[in-house]
Amino acid sequence: MKQIKLGYIDTVQGICPHCEEDTLLVAIVTDFYKCTSCGEETRQYVNGSIKNLKLDEREKDFTKKEKGLEENDG
Repeated sequence: MKQIKLGYIDTVQGICPHCEEDTLLVAIVTDFYKCTSCGEETRQYVNGSIKNLKLDEREKDFTKKEKGLEENDG
């Protein structure tokens, strides 16, 4: 079995706005997270309290672009 070091993975616990579960959210890019329960992507909004919000179309395009850049760097 090959061991792989992943380093630091940014995770937060919160309520997913899609499935409404209290779950672990894993960062895909800064302030954007993927729900480990349903797989939907969310945006974290901090303004006195932390809220996880559904992505609008512009934000969905941004995360696709960022994930594509990371794959090309790897």
